[in-house]
Order: sequence, then C-alpha cells, then structure tokens
Amino acid sequence: MKKVVLFSLCAAAFMASCTNTGKQNETLQAQNDSLRLELSNRDSELDDIMGSFNEIQEGFREINEAENRVDLQGGILESKSAAEKIKEDIRFISEKLKSNREQIAKLEKQLANSNYQSEQLKKAIKNLTAELNAKQQQIETLQSELAAKNIRIAELDEAVSDLNKNVDELSAENEVKTRTVEAQDKALNTAWYVFGTKSELKDQKILKRGDVLKDNDFNKDYFTQIDIRTDKVIKLYSKRAQLLTTHPEGSYVLEKDSEGQLTLKITNPTDFWSVSRYLVIQVR
Repeated sequence: MKKVVLFSLCAAAFMASCTNTGKQNETLQAQNDSLRLELSNRDSELDDIMGSFNEIQEGFREINEAENRVDLQGGILESKSAAEKIKEDIRFISEKLKSNREQIAKLEKQLANSNYQSEQLKKAIKNLTAELNAKQQQIETLQSELAAKNIRIAELDEAVSDLNKNVDELSAENEVKTRTVEAQDKALNTAWYVFGTKSELKDQKILKRGDVLKDNDFNKDYFTQIDIRTDKVIKLYSKRAQLLTTHPEGSYVLEKDSEGQLTLKITNPTDFWSVSRYLVIQVR
C-alpha cells in the first residue's frame, strides 16, 4: 500500500513539472516572435531611410552634371540659343534642388519617427543640408551672372542685326549693279538680222525705193535678235543672197552646202558689226 501511494505522488510531481515547462516554452516563443517582428520593422524602416538617402545622392549627382554644362566663365555667350540652353540647365538645377530639399525634410521626419537612431545618419543628413544650401547659393550666383551676360547678348544681337542689314543692303545694291552691267553688256553685244525676198522686205518697210532702213518706221519685230559673241552662223535657205547693209569685206563669207544653199559665216564679229548692228540680206 505504501508503494502505491509513493508512486502516485511521484507521478503527480512529474505532471506538474511538465506543465511548467510547456508554459515557459510558450513564453519564450512569444518573446522570440516579438523580437523578429521588431527586427523586421526596423529593417523596413532602415530600407525606407536608405532609399530616401540614395534618391538625394542621385539628385546631387544630376545637379553636378548640369553645373558642368553651365560655363559662364569659359567663353562669351554669343547667341540667344546658347543663353536659353544655360537657362534650361539652371531651371533643371533649381528643380532638383527643390526636390532634394523635400527629400531631406522627408528623411528627417522618417528618422525622427523611427526607432532606429543613428548618430552617423543624423550627421549625414546635416551634411546633405549644408551641401544643399551651398548649391542654392551657387545657383543664385549663376542666375546673377547670366542676367549680366544677357545685356551683352542683346548688344551682340543688335550688332549682328545691323551687320546683316548692311549685308542685305550691299547685296541688293550689288545685285542692281550686276543686273545693270549685264544689261549693258547684253546691249553692247546685241545685233539683229533679217533675210527675205525683195517684196518681203518692202512689205515690212525695211526696203524703200531701193534704200535699206531709211526710215525708223520699219517692222523691228521682223528681225531676229542675236548675241554677236556666240551667233556667227546664219543659214539663208537660198542659192542667191546679197547683203544690203554695210559690213566690212573680209569679216564674213558666204558658203554653199552640197545642195547649193547659202550660209553666212561671220569670221570677225568685231569688224562685221562695227558699222551697223542691223543685218539685212536679200535672198532670191
């Protein structure tokens, strides 16, 4: 009987011990889950903070690239297009500065509301703010310099405009002179010829009572205009021909083709046209 009682007491003690161990395990598991959740939240917060930090750094990189394109000291702005390009870059820098300022404010807020407190990160944000303020000062200086340069650009544009106007006027004047010279040259080298039967020449009042071009009322439209420098051969389509106007001998020849048709060839244009610029030929 004593053995039975002793066994019962040992079993009860063992069961109590198992119950206490189970409760301890549950407590430890709950604490472990809480720590994991806290670490996960902290990692998420840190990822957000580093994401904002990287965006700010990228913004500064783009600002530096734009600043390298803006060079007001390296040369003279000689056109509105160059000035407009610089203005575009300055506008881009201003927009990026504004974006970075907003990102820094967001980063400061994230860090203030976060359980993750880092002195190094706070120092980094402070440095970013200082860099932002320095960039803002630089862009204001650039804007002032560009405003001063614009005065010079306006002066250059006016000078170029005046120069173009003068060039246009000179071009127009030269064109008029060229046309005048060409007209004079053409007039100096222009002659007129006509050939026809005796009756045809009379009908056009070119031949009157045996005289050629006696009056000025002859039909000028009946004549053919030529350039004496290039037109030196005149086919007469006749077997007999006589020059009625005066032209020096030796300055021309009348040649027959295989069919006996005559062709006038002017061998010395200067002499041939020296007496008269009108050539009248009677054919039969």
